[in-house]
Amino acid sequence: MNWYVVKIIFRIISNENGRRAQFDEQLRLVKAASKYMAFEKAGRLGRSVELQYLNNSYNQVKWQFVNVAEVNELNALEDGTELYCNIHEAPNADVYEGWTNHKAALISLDN
Repeated sequence: MNWYVVKIIFRIISNENGRRAQFDEQLRLVKAASKYMAFEKAGRLGRSVELQYLNNSYNQVKWQFVNVAEVNELNALEDGTELYCNIHEAPNADVYEGWTNHKAALISLDN
């Protein structure tokens, strides 16, 4: 088994008016037998942590899993630990999601 850092992308959807598209990019550690298995495991992890809640202004907020954008092999650490996240505001949500799905397709084809 090998250790991998995976980048999982979430779209943050809010019903607040005037908000630009927001994305959360999380780097997480996963342990897997191969790069493809790390990619699959990261996808399951992303889907399992989607959530919805009301913020302080009582607006509905949803964190929606988009895809896995990167998979990089590492040395041993703890499984599933979040290493880094970044909320990204995109001028065009569809372009950003398309880019994320394109990167995921390239990882999938690499196997």
